[in-house]
Amino acid sequence: MEKTQLQPKIVFDCFAEVNKIPRPSNKEEKMMAYLMDFGHKLGLETLQDETGNVLIRKPATPGYENLETTVVQSHMDMVCEKVAGLDFDFENDAIQTYVDGDWMKAKGTTLGADDGIGVAMQMALLADDSIEHGPIECLFTRAEETSLGGASGIKPGFMTGKYLLNLDSEDEGEIFISCAGGANTQAFFDVKKEAAPAGSFFFKVEVQGLVGGHSGDDIEKKRANANKLLARVLYKYLDYGVRLVDIQSGGLHNAIPRDGYAICCVPVEYKEQVRADLNVLAAEFEQEYFVTEPNMRLEMSSQPEQAQVIDQSSGDRLIKALVGVPNGVFAMSQDIPDFVETSSNLASVRLNGNVIRISTMQRSNLTSKRLNACAIVRSVFELAGARTETNTGYPGWFLNPKSPLLQIAVDAYERLFGKKPVVRAIHAGLECGLFSENYPDMDMVSFGPTLRGVHSPDEKLLIPTVQMVWDHLQEVLRNIPAKK
Repeated sequence: MEKTQLQPKIVFDCFAEVNKIPRPSNKEEKMMAYLMDFGHKLGLETLQDETGNVLIRKPATPGYENLETTVVQSHMDMVCEKVAGLDFDFENDAIQTYVDGDWMKAKGTTLGADDGIGVAMQMALLADDSIEHGPIECLFTRAEETSLGGASGIKPGFMTGKYLLNLDSEDEGEIFISCAGGANTQAFFDVKKEAAPAGSFFFKVEVQGLVGGHSGDDIEKKRANANKLLARVLYKYLDYGVRLVDIQSGGLHNAIPRDGYAICCVPVEYKEQVRADLNVLAAEFEQEYFVTEPNMRLEMSSQPEQAQVIDQSSGDRLIKALVGVPNGVFAMSQDIPDFVETSSNLASVRLNGNVIRISTMQRSNLTSKRLNACAIVRSVFELAGARTETNTGYPGWFLNPKSPLLQIAVDAYERLFGKKPVVRAIHAGLECGLFSENYPDMDMVSFGPTLRGVHSPDEKLLIPTVQMVWDHLQEVLRNIPAKK
């Protein structure tokens, strides 16, 4: 399939425009300016709040003026991840997309369909005057991927709609009505540098090629965490008095880490033993993850002699804390089958100067369970001598099975496709949770086309599902209730 044949054409044309515009989280100024200009050129009321969110209002199609106002919402920022060694500047370069069968992918980077395809659908709604709908407000939020800062900054009254359609879900045929809340816990190890022991063998241990993924929606898929694997290797090397020189592992706070490395040294007499142990560990890891991590690599390379190493006490405590801190699923839901209730992700471990900073993320649909998960993670690091802090986080979006909008969305889907959609919750943060704080009476659902590998360079969009969601979105808008 050629790009020019993609359907719906107006949506994919808009998506192509979106991917020309750099839009890293917290650096969305170019996207904000583009959307403001887009709305003004269409002659539509276009607003921006003090947080940077953009809202474009479009009047009803003739004959639909009596319908309640509906907000259609997505976030303008994207996760910026690339394959190792790729020369790509997310602040200036356009995403390069290509078609592979039924999938759209990007060349070595995240695709940005999370949530650029939602932005594209909103732009298409605004630009196409043939679509039937009541009054709509297209809301484009910022900083969703890092802090949900855009959604948290929206004040009462900026939106006026009674209903909200969030276009930030990743499984066509599923309608989401609840999401997890989340918080970030960080640990800081203050380390000392000292002269490297004489007679040392210096080497680099690398974990590469993991699948990674979204730390919420993919956390139950039994994928390996690069930080945890690296910690297991380093823990084995404690037997030989390993000393750390550097550690740089993992990436974004909301991504399962795909790769990482540590530079270390051991007394030269253990040179062959550490290599042999790495081969044993590589075989063990392969056996443990032969289904989920077919491209996993565990490698060692000799390094030049280093002048300084991290003091023994700090290095040992760090390694033991990384081994000990819980990671993955903490608890499954008691009332929703096969649904993750509480989890934690060990996201990154990075030395900068004399501080090793560790980033983790805890999620739960229950605030009390999330707070407890944060306490568990902090306790492990504090016992190892680290300083810790947990941010205020963001709330979950609580289940409303009697939602009128949900029934409209379900009925619309059945009419279009002759089957029932799946109604479910998601173990990831959606901005609906924050909207519900300042707009407690707003009725919301979330749906979107099928995405895989989000938050990683493997991100891909299932092309046929875009047409399905586009049709579903229009059918829902046609059937919004009239004002009372």
